[in-house]
Formats: sequence, C-alpha cells, structure tokens
Amino acid sequence: MSASAEPLTGARSAAADPPSRLSLAQRLMLVGVMLATVLEILDTSIVNVALPSMMGNLGATVDEISWVVTSYIIANVIVIPMTSWLAGRFGRRRYFVTSIAIFTAASFLCGLASSLPELVLFRVIQGLGGGALLSMAQSIMMETFPPQRQGTGQAIFGMGAALGPSLGPTLGGWITNQWSWPWIFYVNVPLGIVSGLLCWNYLHEPPAPSVRRTQGVDWAGIVLLVVGVGALQTVIERGNRLDWFDSRLITTFAALAASSLALFIWHELRVAHPIVDLRVLRHRALAVGCVYGALVGVGLYGSVFLFPLFTQQVLHWNSWQSGLGIAPSALMTAITMMLVGRLVWRIGPAPLFAVGVVIFVPTLYAMSHWTLQSSRLDLFWPQIGRGIAMGFLFVPLSMSALRALPPSDMLQGAGLFNLFRQTGGSIGIAVLATLIDHRSVLHHAYLSESVSPFSAATQERLAALASGFAARGLDATRALDAARHALDGSVAAQSAVLAFRDCYLVILVLFVLLSPLIPLMRRPNIPARP
Repeated sequence: MSASAEPLTGARSAAADPPSRLSLAQRLMLVGVMLATVLEILDTSIVNVALPSMMGNLGATVDEISWVVTSYIIANVIVIPMTSWLAGRFGRRRYFVTSIAIFTAASFLCGLASSLPELVLFRVIQGLGGGALLSMAQSIMMETFPPQRQGTGQAIFGMGAALGPSLGPTLGGWITNQWSWPWIFYVNVPLGIVSGLLCWNYLHEPPAPSVRRTQGVDWAGIVLLVVGVGALQTVIERGNRLDWFDSRLITTFAALAASSLALFIWHELRVAHPIVDLRVLRHRALAVGCVYGALVGVGLYGSVFLFPLFTQQVLHWNSWQSGLGIAPSALMTAITMMLVGRLVWRIGPAPLFAVGVVIFVPTLYAMSHWTLQSSRLDLFWPQIGRGIAMGFLFVPLSMSALRALPPSDMLQGAGLFNLFRQTGGSIGIAVLATLIDHRSVLHHAYLSESVSPFSAATQERLAALASGFAARGLDATRALDAARHALDGSVAAQSAVLAFRDCYLVILVLFVLLSPLIPLMRRPNIPARP
C-alpha cells in the first residue's frame, strides 16, 4: 500500500511544483509588476522635496501644501486592505491593470494641476489606483516563483519596497532641480504605460483557489473601513502639525477613528462575506509577521525620515548631498536582499531575521552618537549597516508571514501585512516628528540652565565671540548681541542633536523589546521535490 502510494505522491508533487526557471513571459510580467510597485512607493516620498516649489507655484501655505502628501497616503491605506475583495470581484489581472491605468492617468493630471484643490483631488485618485499595486505585487511574486526560490521572489519585491522610500527624496530633488515639480508626476506616465502593457499581455488569472470570488457587497464594512482608516491616517499625518489633542479637529478624528475601527472589527468578524477577512489572522505566522511588519515600517520609514532632517537641519547639507548620503544604504539593501533570498530556505527565516536585529541595534546606537562634528565617514558606515540590516529583516519576515498561508488567503494576508507595515511607518514618522519637536525644546531648556550670564565660562565664551564679531567691523553693542545670538544658536543646535539621539534610541528600544517574538517565525513547509 505504502509502496504504491509513494510514486503517486511524487507524481502529484511533480505536477504541482512549478519549473525552477521562469519563462520569458514570466520575466516580462515580473518587470511590469515591479515597475508598478516601485512607482507606487516612490510617489509616497518623491513629492516631499518638491513641496516648497509647489507652494510658490500654487500660492499655498505650508499647512495647505501638506495635503498633497497626506491625501495620497490616506487613499493608499484605505485601498490596501480592500485589495483581496476587489480582485475577487473584478478579476486579478483586470483590477491590477486598471489600477495601473488609474495611477498613470492621475499622475498626468497631477502634473497639469493649476490649483491646490485640483492637485489634492488628483493625488487622492492616484492613491486609490496605487493602493492595490503593493499587496497584489507581493502576492504575484509568491505565486510565480517556485517554492525553493520564494526567497529570491521576496527579495526582488523587497528591493522595490525598501528602495522606494530611500530613493524618493533623492530622485525628487534631482528632477525638481533639473526641470520643475510637475515632472515628478510626468515621469510616471511612460513607465506606467509600459508596466500596464506588460501586465495585460503576460499576467494571467491565478488558479481558482487563489482569489476568492465575492458574493454580495459588504457596504457597511466599506463605509466603516473608509471612515476609520481615513480618520486614523488623518490623525497620524496632521497630529504633530496641529499640536495633537490640543486641536479639536484631531480629537474629533481620533474619536471617529477609534469608534469606526472598533465597529469595523466587530462587523467583519460577524458578516459572512466581509470586505476584509480578519479571520486570516488566525494564522500565527501572519499575525507575528504583521506585528513585526509594523516595527520594520518604523525602522525603515523612521530612519529614512530622520536622516535628511539631521543632515539638512543640523549639518546644513543640501537636499542633493542628503540624497547621496542615503544612497549607499539603498544599494546595500538591494545587495543583501538578493543574498538573503538565496539563504532563507536553507537557514530559515528566524535566524536571518535575528541577524538583521543584531546588526540594526548597534547601527541605531551609532546613529544616536552623531554630533555637530560628525564627518561624512561617520555617517557613511551606519548607513551601510542600516542597509544590510533591512535586507536581513524584510525577506525573512515576508517569507515567514505569507508563505505558510493557503492560496485562498494569500492576497488577503499580503494586504494586511502591507497595511501594518505602511501604518507602522506612518505612526513611526508621526511619533518621531513629535519627539524631535518636544525633546528639542526640553533639551534647550536644560542646556540653557547651564548657560547662565553669571557663569564665568559663559562670560568668557560671550567675550570671545564678541571679540570675533568686533574684529569683523561691528561696534561693541552689536558685537555683543551677535555673540548672544550665536551662543543661543549653538545651544539650539546641541538640543537638536540630543533630540535626534533620543529618536534613534526609541527605535532601538522597540526592536529590543520585540526580539522575544523572533522564535515564533517558523520555517514554512517546503513542498516535496520530484
């Protein structure tokens, strides 16, 4: 009995196991999928450096122009958890290619926008189109690559997911300086068309179990999701600018988010055909992956957010120098991901993820020791460490969270995984921005206590500074005023350095506190090979 069953099992495995090499059509399809993914992620951060130009061109204030970024992220986050339902309703290929078309058309309209309301509206449409691309791309990678090469597939996807936030400000600054801000949107058009054509021609519908066909429309779930996630993301994106709960708007949106999301979870767990199937979190690997995905989002987006601020505000680099400074980290992430993608099946995700944590923690500690005297070399090596650490963190995490899911839960799981990662990054940036502001004020107050006009050291420093200004032609009164301003500026600069130190240490502590979850990252079962 067992002898006769053995060949049958092997034959079945051989039939189910995809060929180890990808065909030309599959390679072209993956080029189209990854091109769409990179464009979607780049547009989250590429506009940041162009905001001053937009302000002058559109006559907007700082508070108004920030909606160009906020509107895109809100629309993006709303669509991500709905991706599985939408793909099941309209078909994966049709929905994916339509999303690319919407994203590309909206990008063109963003470049043509002549007023702020127009630009914000087109950014919302662009975000609604781009929201599907991330989760569906990751799901397609899982389905396309054979089991033994899943690590390579996730490494390719991870390069787009990790490089986008790093390269966005650099590319945006270069395009804005060379041409003008509309071109950060126009460049999406030819690339989006190429991506759409490749996916339409070479992306096929998955096997029947891979996408759940929907029955009916969960309108209550849609409304609660849109209101809850939209309100939460508004609180995250606007909270620091509006002084958080001192603002009635933020308080109202926070209450709306909490009540809507609580009702959403209760409703989705009861309805027969939910818009977001939260039951997929019964898979422990996915639940652990979502928690760590949020943490990796904080580490990835948070460290990318802090680096340009530190180099430009504290070290007074320009945007191009700051972009070049972060480029080595992006390059090391790409190289490391390809290496880790080959190792993950042999070693398992937990050991490799642990290596990433072991590298990232001392890297963050080194970043916390950057000062006003830090050289480019002092900043270079921690950036290399960050890039290597991200490569070790992303691929094993994706593999552990998604590979163990049944095909019917794959797209839903990928949507939740990316939602947690994106939301974690948004929350991390909001918290870090608040920390920088508050800790700078606190450190300035503490340092100012030591800079007393009755202190001999302070008097000597003021006298030396005043003497230097007097030597440049200022009279005694103006020289003394200039010396006081210079001394206060020095205190402010040191306060900023200490605030950035605190931010890097917060990320470090988060990784240390969640390190006990690493053993829960199990190696997915490898199908038998013929």
